[in-house]
Amino acid sequence: MKLIISGGGTGGHIYPALAIAEELSRKIPEAEILYVGTAGSMEEELSEKAGLRFKPIRVKGMPRKLDKRSLIAAWNLLLGVLDSKKVINEERPDMVIGTGGYVSGPISFVAGLSKIPLLIHEQNAFPGITNKLLSRLADKVLLTYPESAKYFRYPERTVVTGNPIRKDITGVDKIEAKKTLGIEASKPFVLSFGGSGGQRSLNDAILDILTSGLLGGDIQLLHVTGNRHHEGFIDKLKDTGFNDNKNVRIEPYFHQMPLALNAADIVITSGGAITLAEVSAVGAPSILIPKAYTAENHQEYNARAFESAGASTMILEKDLNGKILAEKLLMILRDREILERMANCSRSLGKPDASEKIVQEILEFLNI
Repeated sequence: MKLIISGGGTGGHIYPALAIAEELSRKIPEAEILYVGTAGSMEEELSEKAGLRFKPIRVKGMPRKLDKRSLIAAWNLLLGVLDSKKVINEERPDMVIGTGGYVSGPISFVAGLSKIPLLIHEQNAFPGITNKLLSRLADKVLLTYPESAKYFRYPERTVVTGNPIRKDITGVDKIEAKKTLGIEASKPFVLSFGGSGGQRSLNDAILDILTSGLLGGDIQLLHVTGNRHHEGFIDKLKDTGFNDNKNVRIEPYFHQMPLALNAADIVITSGGAITLAEVSAVGAPSILIPKAYTAENHQEYNARAFESAGASTMILEKDLNGKILAEKLLMILRDREILERMANCSRSLGKPDASEKIVQEILEFLNI
């Protein structure tokens, strides 16, 4: 069996693709899987690290405003279609799987026109433009959120599977995770991070909380600033005369995130699809601060879906400051009933078996 997987532009499209490929390889070791993306990209680096064969195509993201860059992007899109035709002719795949982002557009488009089975996966509550366009050619559209179905032309082709996540997120004992990270079980533990790259607005709010003493001394906090924000954050913290606090840990990046997520009594984060899939997989309550500048404002749609389900409370970036964040956090932490209800709602949204469901959909469609 030959399969092509494509998705890129951001980790939110790449990691689901890699999770699907990993599960496919586990289920069908003899499957030949090719990753298609752009040369010198994040998807090339990560797919090759995962041991996948990689072929590049030429494609660029379309800018939001019509200008000279639009012509360049349109030209590269045409080249990407030509490159994709060549890849399809050489590989003759049994199916193409697209996980979104402009990178997946050309190869999925050519597969659809060539009547090669096409399956696409949408990570967000509000679908990206690439997947909305490709859904007209797709045989199946796999969704993370059931409310996404209404945005597609053929909702009858949609199936809710969830968003595939890392295997090391699940199956971690909360008590053991706290012990490993040196977290006191008797005090609430808050994990705060703004996605893999950090979030300036969240950093500013946490800085305000720390320097104003808004949380008091009985709450443990791990805040991950993001590498590019870390030095500036620490400099500002020092300028305020903030003293070291054994309950507060500030990191640029945290390599033990699966442990931290499982140990957390509540998570403060943005609205990225992968992050929310992991938060719900461990059943953590959350305060969500969606990034306002993301494509199609998809993070706010994701956050609203979690808030509507009772798993989260949301603060828009324009409304965010340390006082508001601290008030919401303390209100939740001080009411065990609210905390447990949010945790149960979060857990109900979690789909830790999403990879298995997606692969099952693939195998059933191919009659394997």
